Amino acid sequence: MAVAIKKVLPGSLCWKKGVREGDQLISINGNPITDVLDYQFYITESKLTLVVRRDESHYLMMKIKKEQYEDIGLEFETYLMDRQRSCTNDCIFCFVDQMPLNMRESLYFKDDDARLSFLFGNYITLTNLKQSEIDRIIRMRISPINISVHTTNPELRCKMMHNRFAGEKLSYIKQLTDAGITVNCQLVMCPGINDGEELRRTLSDLGQLYPGIQSVACVPVGLTKYREGLYPLERYRKDTAREVIETVGEFADEFERVHGTRLAYASDEFYLRAELPLPESDFYEDFAQLENGVGVIANLKDDFYSLYHQLEGDDKIRRISIATGTDAAPFIEGLIDEMKKKWHNLEGRVYPIRNDFFGETITVAGLVTAQDIIAQLKDQELGDVLILPNCMLRHEQDKFLDDYTVEDVEQALQIRVKLIGTEGDALLEGILEE
Repeated sequence: MAVAIKKVLPGSLCWKKGVREGDQLISINGNPITDVLDYQFYITESKLTLVVRRDESHYLMMKIKKEQYEDIGLEFETYLMDRQRSCTNDCIFCFVDQMPLNMRESLYFKDDDARLSFLFGNYITLTNLKQSEIDRIIRMRISPINISVHTTNPELRCKMMHNRFAGEKLSYIKQLTDAGITVNCQLVMCPGINDGEELRRTLSDLGQLYPGIQSVACVPVGLTKYREGLYPLERYRKDTAREVIETVGEFADEFERVHGTRLAYASDEFYLRAELPLPESDFYEDFAQLENGVGVIANLKDDFYSLYHQLEGDDKIRRISIATGTDAAPFIEGLIDEMKKKWHNLEGRVYPIRNDFFGETITVAGLVTAQDIIAQLKDQELGDVLILPNCMLRHEQDKFLDDYTVEDVEQALQIRVKLIGTEGDALLEGILEE
């Protein structure tokens, strides 16, 4: 196995040793290098022996001394150093299967790559991992790993994921936690399928693996309007959402009494659908599941008020508008009203954007498209600047899900657009510094 080197940073340790673009990295300290996990793990040593192949018959061996975590200056064709692994499942709730036609190709790629779990916090199902790869994770002691569990009932997991190996792969979780690897879990809840008694079983099973299992997030299935021919699923209603919150709460209350931590949480979306007040920030402890929408509103308010109480008000005229998902809009409106008590000439409007693109059941800001923003704001009073949360754009921060750019929105609405982070302090600073 060899990995092609795309670039050697001038002046770096490898450059000084004569490594050049086009060479192939074979091994570090006798360990074969197959991907980014191998590479990042083995270059942490302070003494390295690299084997590099220049052509089929020309090999170079070089010794490098360095600080333990110092970079050696190599870059590769892709960040992972090989092909990204796709999902082998056909889950009944898969969001990718509910995408409309004719969107960019990358939006139809189903990622299930363990390396991205370690590097970027992605959730994986374990179904495309072999025992040798679990052994490597344990040997390297890489933590944490984020796992989409959904249920600990092997038969039900196979059914939900349409993968005959999905049930047996659950054994990997215990192997990981027994070896000291920490795990965060995600449960995509589907009404009448993995809630009720099945949810009680899952929470109990995962609780037995504490402290290896660090957190469990329960999130409602997201259903777009593009579900023709797919497994029949329902959206959580007020009563069924309350049942999930009650089930999770009963488990978490008892777990906290015994272990001092709640471990499992229902996402904010469950509380909104149940029409129940969202818990305060201390309920969520260290906010371990923010990426799954658990405690986002509480964290937003916490960050907002932490900065709010440090700042002095003024009378500067500010005319701003904010567009966001229908879930977050009422809470942001409340924060704007609070700001007006200090910044007396603040004119701020919050516009909840109805998701016509994916369907009105999709209510989060991260799935709002530029087309919906333009259509719903074209005749509205927007002030001097339109503020948008940067979660609406893809990772590169250049395009919305529908491939429109920020410049497209600015041109259509004839307004300057400002992107801000989703944290409460970023919201406050974004408004004051407009």
